[in-house]
Amino acid sequence: MNRVQLSAVVLAAVLATAGGAFYLGRTTAGGPAPAAPAPAGERKVLYWHDPMVPGHRFDKPGKSPFMDMQLQPVYADEAGGTDVKVSPQVQQNLGIRTAIVKRAPVSESFDAVGTVQFDERLGVAVQTRTAGYLERLAVRAPMQRVAKGQALGTVFAPEWLGALNEIVALKRAGASAELLAAARERTRAMSIPPELVRKAEEGGTVDARYTLLAPAGGVVVELGAREGVAVSPGMTLFRIAGLDKVWAVAEVPEAQAVRLARGRKVKAALQADPSQTFDGTMQEILPQVNAATRTLQARFEVDNKGGRLVPGMLLRLQVEGPATSRLVVPAEAVIRTGTRAVAIVRKEGGTFEPREVKLGVELGDQIEVAEGLAEGEQVVASGQFLVDSEARLRSVLGSMAPAPAAAASAPAPASATHSAQGTIESIDAQAITLSHGPVPELRWPAMTMGFAKPGPDAFPDMKPGDTVRFEFRKKGDDYELVTVQRTGAAK
Repeated sequence: MNRVQLSAVVLAAVLATAGGAFYLGRTTAGGPAPAAPAPAGERKVLYWHDPMVPGHRFDKPGKSPFMDMQLQPVYADEAGGTDVKVSPQVQQNLGIRTAIVKRAPVSESFDAVGTVQFDERLGVAVQTRTAGYLERLAVRAPMQRVAKGQALGTVFAPEWLGALNEIVALKRAGASAELLAAARERTRAMSIPPELVRKAEEGGTVDARYTLLAPAGGVVVELGAREGVAVSPGMTLFRIAGLDKVWAVAEVPEAQAVRLARGRKVKAALQADPSQTFDGTMQEILPQVNAATRTLQARFEVDNKGGRLVPGMLLRLQVEGPATSRLVVPAEAVIRTGTRAVAIVRKEGGTFEPREVKLGVELGDQIEVAEGLAEGEQVVASGQFLVDSEARLRSVLGSMAPAPAAAASAPAPASATHSAQGTIESIDAQAITLSHGPVPELRWPAMTMGFAKPGPDAFPDMKPGDTVRFEFRKKGDDYELVTVQRTGAAK
């Protein structure tokens, strides 16, 4: 090879290198060049991008021209998926923490504070059955404790004298059994105590005074007469409230009241002295809601054999409930959007997937997951905002609602076009770089990006700086221009 031929070869190599560098620079500015086939076993990189400015694509790694960070690769197996990739360095710097979805035993027991009241089912009234006089009172003040069978007072009934004297006279005269039986029926009709009738028959003496006895033990809550006053039939002289059992009435939140069932066991302790405990059961939920506090009143029956509980005392109630096994996650791991709940699930390979879940009851700092998660999966418990932001950039969270089967299976029409207005930044044979405004249907903000040309000779009259209105469509992994119309010439 002579010197002239050698020079020509060297010149051709220099021009080829310069032309390749010029083409590479133009491609980097306008859009990614076709990536070389990846070796077998390696992930194919489609392009590199800045996650903070996702509209720009670069065909090689390096530092972002927009942020002080390295460009991130976008792989072919990630494009169009719902997974979000966050680098381990970013996860460590932002303190992303995960928690395991686990099945835990959960008890439906809860605590409440109840006020002691009399059990009104144990209340009894002591009345007179005849007219007379209250000669003597043994109980002289309300709220006095009495025992069963204790004397309460003595009543003198003059109307009983005639019936009792008749029995004494018939007995002395040796009257027939039929006459004596008729006289006894008359005493029963006048409510004369059998003890007085037996005393008249056996002893021949008449006594129209009888002692009122307490039919049950408890507290005299009502004293209806004083000593020496006249009484009439049906008049209530004493009202006694039983103390063997008392009611504890507690305000229960609406959410807990719906889970209560009659007969649920309860352990009660005195607010003033927790060492004194009592057993009880849930009797009923009163059918009335407090509109201000959204609570219902629950009535518990508490044993009070020793009579230590009196109305007005406060009791701490521990209501027992059945223990069940439920899937739970930390409450902070759930993102509530107002219309649905989303958890960020960490998958194998370090990717994250936003997943809609259905929640159950709140259990302190944990919450039950009814649907959407499986036992053993990992969910992000802190730092969800990073994954959530990345997912929204890729329209993951915005399109999580399941589509109808027919619509989900049908691919989007290839001929769907979108329009926007912008300014031409640069032009080469493969692409036109445009600074354009928002594209609402694609959820794009205003940005600068490259659009592929349908051919090298397409749009020959366009120049950098022209203001244009253009239409484009998605073709493969790129967006291709369909029409470009000038609305303002370059200055």
